[in-house]
Amino acid sequence: MFKLIENPYLHEEIATLLVVFLYIIFRVVSSKIVRKYANLNEILEHRTNLVIKYINLLLGILALISIVIIWGVKKDQILLFISSVFAVVGVASFAQWSILSNITAGIIIFFSYPFKIGDKIKIHDKDFPVEGEIVDIKAFYVILKSTDGEMITYPNNLLMQKGISVVYRITEEKEFFD
Repeated sequence: MFKLIENPYLHEEIATLLVVFLYIIFRVVSSKIVRKYANLNEILEHRTNLVIKYINLLLGILALISIVIIWGVKKDQILLFISSVFAVVGVASFAQWSILSNITAGIIIFFSYPFKIGDKIKIHDKDFPVEGEIVDIKAFYVILKSTDGEMITYPNNLLMQKGISVVYRITEEKEFFD
């Protein structure tokens, strides 16, 4: 009486739903892990949100590539498309490497550098030594305030290449609640 209609794309649909489900789970879990790390290390909220945004972008790209592969686009075609996009982007915006290196350095500084906002640091640069208090740490640069009151913007990628001394560390007394 009733005839079941056979769906020729059932496997692709299930695999796509699985990728979307895993994407959502990884997105939530990675956000919680980054927020927990940021809270333990007293990292500012806007920097935490920036790192979460980068991780979510990477996860979204991976999910999109997975779905494209599931639906039968050949790997050679994907690699040709990606290499073409990189070639066009690389030729059209060769100077943009600085922006990408600053973003990458900003993420590394977020997770591993021993200074925070409020610390007074000295950057050991042979040609232009800099000493100042860290006012803010952005995705592309760090803002320092010198002893003269001068505001100095220092790129993150250069900050990682130079030796740095923490001259004075801000220690705040915090109340702990049970």
